[in-house]
Amino acid sequence: MKQVLLTGGTGLIGTRLTELLLERGYAVAYLTRGSKSEASIDPKVKQYRWDVNKQELDEKALAESQYLIHLAGAGIAEGRWTDERKQEIIDSRTKTIGLIARKLRETGHRFESFVSASGISYYGADTGAEWLSEQYTPGIDYLADVVVQWEAAADELAALGIRTSKLRTGIVLDTKGGALKSFLIPVKLGIGSPLGSGKQYISWIHTDDLCRMYIEALENPGWTGAYNAVAPHPVTNEELVRTTAKVLHKPYWAPKVPDWVLKPLFGEMAVVVLGGNYVLNQRIRLETDFQYLYPELKPALVSILSKS
Repeated sequence: MKQVLLTGGTGLIGTRLTELLLERGYAVAYLTRGSKSEASIDPKVKQYRWDVNKQELDEKALAESQYLIHLAGAGIAEGRWTDERKQEIIDSRTKTIGLIARKLRETGHRFESFVSASGISYYGADTGAEWLSEQYTPGIDYLADVVVQWEAAADELAALGIRTSKLRTGIVLDTKGGALKSFLIPVKLGIGSPLGSGKQYISWIHTDDLCRMYIEALENPGWTGAYNAVAPHPVTNEELVRTTAKVLHKPYWAPKVPDWVLKPLFGEMAVVVLGGNYVLNQRIRLETDFQYLYPELKPALVSILSKS
């Protein structure tokens, strides 16, 4: 039984990915800090201690694992973007994988493959209706810089000869967290409405499809480099809210929430909800055999919301 080592395993994606990996017959292990919140981890999951600030890591975690998935990272939309918070967002993605890279260089251990989370904000927080494939250059704003540094840190493992894939993830649809959870509150109250212009594009993906992509990238030797981990059909913010209301049989409140209301509430972070990207899953579609369970928005929402 081969073991998959996860950073950030207790998060939204890690929790579901763990379930699928265990179902597939893998052993799963987490790098943890030993906090009380981690007491609820599935007893089948092995835990190894690490402390990024002290640059400490239980080397058995590496020696006993054949694969690595890097999901660790402070939430982009959790808290206002102070200078300190912005640095924390970057460090939580780069210093974590940097510690692993250093330990691999010291021990000489090599994973069979490595998959790192990434984000479509690589292209910039707001790129309008321009169609973006993996060949496009990175943006020049803060969120783009976060992802550029994130991927550069992941490439430290590629430089060691480990097959490395990076999944530039769109908006993950799941009621347990992420953007959809925020949209659901006003929709359930019958006052769901578009944010800003409502015309900004949302490149989304169902949680299960994303987790299946991680497993495919882990197992398939043809996967290497960066992939846009999004569903085939981006939608506008307005379409997402309207479709969510329809699936929940709730009224759709047409008036939009204007920019001038949102910007004072969120500050610089307002770009997360007011910006958008039309991202193409070009490499997934043309270079892989990956089959989506939920390529269309409405069936994806029905699947997710029926469980909430």
